[in-house]
Amino acid sequence: MAKQSGRSLVASNRKARHDYLIEDVFEAGVVLSGTEVKALRAGRASLVDGWCSVDGGEAWLEGVHIPEYSQGTWTNHAPRRKRKLLLHREEIDRLEAKTREKGQTIVPLSLYFLDGRAKVEIALARGKREYDKRQALRERQDNLEAVRAMREKRDR
Repeated sequence: MAKQSGRSLVASNRKARHDYLIEDVFEAGVVLSGTEVKALRAGRASLVDGWCSVDGGEAWLEGVHIPEYSQGTWTNHAPRRKRKLLLHREEIDRLEAKTREKGQTIVPLSLYFLDGRAKVEIALARGKREYDKRQALRERQDNLEAVRAMREKRDR
């Protein structure tokens, strides 16, 4: 069987980019069991309720839902279990220091396979206020209207 190459997206957390101001992005490996990998290869996962924490010098991915593998047996995994993240020591220390600041958190942005290995893209983020979210939506809407107007003017 040939090794898979390239990046294949399994799940993305679009809501995180709306709810948080992304300050820094990291790529981390994930420690998974066999049935979790098979469920991910089937393209089933949800990052919506996920977050990351740093406990005892280790980074953990929590709240991410990877459903049980349908052909799994009694060895199947728990869907919302804590999963260890594989990061360099300097990255873990930096994340731990930053999350101690008020308003900082670590959220997963996407889950994907890179050259056959499961990776998660995590971000150091700061929560947006409600008016910031409305302003971002307004800016996006204005940009879309401007693009439409330019297209209509060009097509005439």
